[in-house]
Amino acid sequence: MIHKFKNNGYNIVLDVNSGSVHVVDDIAYDAISLYEEDPDSVRIGIMRLYPNVTDYEVDELIDDIKSLIEAGELFSEDVYENYIDDIGKRETVVKALCLHIAHDCNLSCRYCFAGKGEYNGESALMSFETGRKALDFLVDNSGNRRNLEVDFFGGEPLMNFEVVKQIVAYGRSLEEKYDKKFRFTLTTNGVLLNDDVIEFAGKEMSNLVLSIDGRKDIHDYMRPFRNGAGSYELILPRFKKAAEARNQTDYYARGTFTHFNTDFDKDVLELANQGFKQISVEPVVAEPHEEYAIKDEDIEDICKAYDRLAAEMLEREKEGRGFNFFHFMIDLTGGPCVAKRLSGCGAGTEYLAVTPWGDLYPCHQFVGNEDFLLGNIYDGIKRNDICSTFKKCNVYSKPDCKDCFAKFFCSGGCAANAYNFEGDIRKSYKTGCILERKRVECALMLQAARDDY
Repeated sequence: MIHKFKNNGYNIVLDVNSGSVHVVDDIAYDAISLYEEDPDSVRIGIMRLYPNVTDYEVDELIDDIKSLIEAGELFSEDVYENYIDDIGKRETVVKALCLHIAHDCNLSCRYCFAGKGEYNGESALMSFETGRKALDFLVDNSGNRRNLEVDFFGGEPLMNFEVVKQIVAYGRSLEEKYDKKFRFTLTTNGVLLNDDVIEFAGKEMSNLVLSIDGRKDIHDYMRPFRNGAGSYELILPRFKKAAEARNQTDYYARGTFTHFNTDFDKDVLELANQGFKQISVEPVVAEPHEEYAIKDEDIEDICKAYDRLAAEMLEREKEGRGFNFFHFMIDLTGGPCVAKRLSGCGAGTEYLAVTPWGDLYPCHQFVGNEDFLLGNIYDGIKRNDICSTFKKCNVYSKPDCKDCFAKFFCSGGCAANAYNFEGDIRKSYKTGCILERKRVECALMLQAARDDY
C-alpha cells in the first residue's frame, strides 16, 4: 500500500508497510501513480503527460521504481498482519497508572469531559493510603518491566499537592528495593502553581502538562473560574516561569481547540510567541449537541489550519525560532515498537486509571462508566473479559483502519472516542480519523523539508 499527497510544494509518496517516505518530482509522482494502476502503462502514460521526456529518461524512471520495489521501499508487503496473533497472545503487564488524585477543580472549563473535575459524581481527593496501595498494585503487576509511569491527573491535582508529594516519596522508596524506576507526570491548570510546586516538579516530574488554550479571549471563554472570570492572566506568567525552569524541555503547553477557534493555528503560534517551545493543541471531543463541538463543516477549515501551521513552523525553523508541535512529531527511524504501532496506548491492559477510592478503569476517559469498571487496587482486576477485549483491539481488528495509510502512526486511535461516538472500542471515531490523516501528512512534509536544509 502506498499513499501519495502534495503538501506545501512537496510531492510525497509514503510506502505504508515499510514506512519509507519518498520526496519526488512531478514526473516521478505521476509515474508511481501509473505503476500502481498498471506497471505496463507507465511509458505510454508519461509520454502522454510529458511529451518532452526522452525514452532514456523514462527507462531510468522505471528502473528507479523497480529498484525501490526490490529494496522493499515501495509497494512493500504487509508483514505485520500475520504477526498480530502473536501480539495478541503476548503476556502484558501493567506499566502505567493515571492517578485521579483529585476529583475536584477550581476552574469550570466548558468542554471538561470530567464533569467539572468530579467525573459526574461527588468531589473527592485521593488519600495517601490509596495512592500508596496504587503504587504497590503497579509494582506487583509490572512483571519484569523496570520503567513505570504514573500520571497525576484530575480535576486539578494541585488541590491535593501534599498527597502528590507523599506518593512520589513513597514511589522513590520502592525503586531500589524492587529494581524499578518511576517516571511521574503532573497535569495542572496553573491556578495553584507556585515556586514550591515548580521546584518540586523540576526534581521529581519527568513531564509537566500545562493546560492553556492559546489566545487570551479563547482561553478565558473556555477555561473560566466558576464565577465566570477568565484565568489567562493568572496562569500565563506561572506557566512561562515553569517552562523556563525546565529549560524549555520535558513539558507541554497543552490546549484544546473547538468549533469557536477552527483557526487554532493562531493559538499555537500565540503560545510560541509567548516563548513556549513544547506545544500540543488538540481538537475537542464532544457530543454533537454541544455548542463548542467540532462540526462536519469545520473539518475543511481545521485541515487548512494544520497546513498553515506546518508551513509557518518550517519558516520559523529556518529562522532559528522553531518549536515542537506534538501532533507533528514523527520518528521515521526509531519510533514505537511493533506492538505499540499496531495496538496503541495500552488502555485496559498496560495502562489503567485509578479513582480517588481505588477503582480501576481502562483509562481516564472511561472513569465513571460502570460498564468498564475493571476491579480495584485492593482486590485486583476482576473483569479480565474487558481487558481481553482491549487487548484484541488493533489496526487489523478495526475495519476502518486496515486500509488506512495512517494506521501505523495512530495505532487505531482512541478507544474511548470510538466507544463514545461509535458505541464500540473496535470501531473508529470518524472525525478523529480525518484530522489524524491530515496531521500525518503535515508531519511527513515537515520531515521531508528538514532533510532539504
